[in-house]
Amino acid sequence: MMNALDSTSTRPYLIRALYEWCTDNGFTPYVAVLADETVQVPREYVKNGEIVLNISFDATSSLKLGNDFIEFKARFAGKAREITVPISRVIAIYARENGQGMAFPVPVSTPPDTDAAQPSSPLAAVPGPAQGSEVDSKVVQLVPSELPDGDEPHPPKPPGRARPSLKRIK
Repeated sequence: MMNALDSTSTRPYLIRALYEWCTDNGFTPYVAVLADETVQVPREYVKNGEIVLNISFDATSSLKLGNDFIEFKARFAGKAREITVPISRVIAIYARENGQGMAFPVPVSTPPDTDAAQPSSPLAAVPGPAQGSEVDSKVVQLVPSELPDGDEPHPPKPPGRARPSLKRIK
């Protein structure tokens, strides 16, 4: 019999489920990634130690949402790039159009990227798991599921912080 400590992480399953929910509803799935030396992304697009990636069918080719890595090919400034993101470095997945999704605990087991400063996003305030453990039970809904009539969908602004800007990458 397998106990909770021996079971696999729920993070890749939740990422796949939210990706499917986004695509089924016509939304664009974005993942926020805490970039370090284990993440293979174009470093020129990393801001404050984080990068936001569009993982929609239209923006990627050969997308694989595995249990250990998210892998795909995408174009950045017209140049094809191979992208590899360890699942543990994904700190959020959400729909671009309405901000609905989940944030995950920030990993604390590896040092921040030497080329970028310590992340300063609101997601960095989410408590991370103890070193060597995976605590995926702490997930956060980024926006309420219903909006008042006539309001445009916008993610909520964290108190006392400026809203981070997202750059659309195709």
